[in-house]
Amino acid sequence: MTRYLPPLNALRAFEAAARHLSFTKGAEELNVTQAAISHQVKALEEALGLALFRRYNRRLALTEAGQAYLPPLREALDSIAAATTRLRQLESSGSLTVSVLPSFAAKWLLPRLSVFRARHPEIDVLVQASNHLSDFRHDGVDVAIRYGYGDYPGHETHFLMGDVIFPVCSPQLATADPPLTGPQDLAACTLLHDTQSEATVTWARWLAAAGVSGIDTARGPGFTDSSLMLQAAIDGQGVALGRRALVGNDLEAGRLIVPFGPRLRSNLRYFVVTPAGGGDRPKIAAFRDWLLAETEVERRKEIAEVEGDEDVQG
Repeated sequence: MTRYLPPLNALRAFEAAARHLSFTKGAEELNVTQAAISHQVKALEEALGLALFRRYNRRLALTEAGQAYLPPLREALDSIAAATTRLRQLESSGSLTVSVLPSFAAKWLLPRLSVFRARHPEIDVLVQASNHLSDFRHDGVDVAIRYGYGDYPGHETHFLMGDVIFPVCSPQLATADPPLTGPQDLAACTLLHDTQSEATVTWARWLAAAGVSGIDTARGPGFTDSSLMLQAAIDGQGVALGRRALVGNDLEAGRLIVPFGPRLRSNLRYFVVTPAGGGDRPKIAAFRDWLLAETEVERRKEIAEVEGDEDVQG
């Protein structure tokens, strides 16, 4: 069924003028000129083929047609306004699904999430831990945090922070017999491997950068998730190559230490990714802007900690 609907601006002009019985007051309410209101009402009357107002020298009066038109029109405009308010509230509050790597969720996002909740109690964050790229059209994800090169065609991508890699271990392991005093001491230690990220940084590459050879880097247990590997390091099971974003809290708490360098910068980085055009949605923008503010601190730490400018190619 085809609906015949006059222009919305003309309907709003008539409703405001009819409610006030004044073109001047209607214009003030809509923040337009009196001439604009008069023009819109005249255009509406011509489109309907009916007079809606009787115009006197100093006042307006509704015709019979105008009196019949005003109540349903006011109800319709109120209904549109209410629906718009509900939609805007939905866009600025409610649930927000965030897809994130499990390791980043466990070691970086979750320890900080209470800060976001305190600032935005109207938004309920649902953390979806996944190693897979999100299909925003089908999986219900609003925001994704990804670790890579930033090449996500068809999406809005914002750089969060870079990545710095260095050895970490428990304080007890570092002072065990024999103690860890330099990279050459890794020959007597168990090497822990992150099988998910070793395509970027392997022990062999790190040892080469440290100028150490003769260590069998194939030995040692492997883990498919960085947070599991780091927990093994915390438990004193060996030495791991830690990423700054993932080990920061453990270093500050003393659960892990950096026994020695070098610290290397990776060319893989963290990005926040949203669907094209989705970054303007209020709750997405609030979460993205909070992430950018939080990672600004991490970016400063990264710059301060890197010894040299050696990139690890992934």
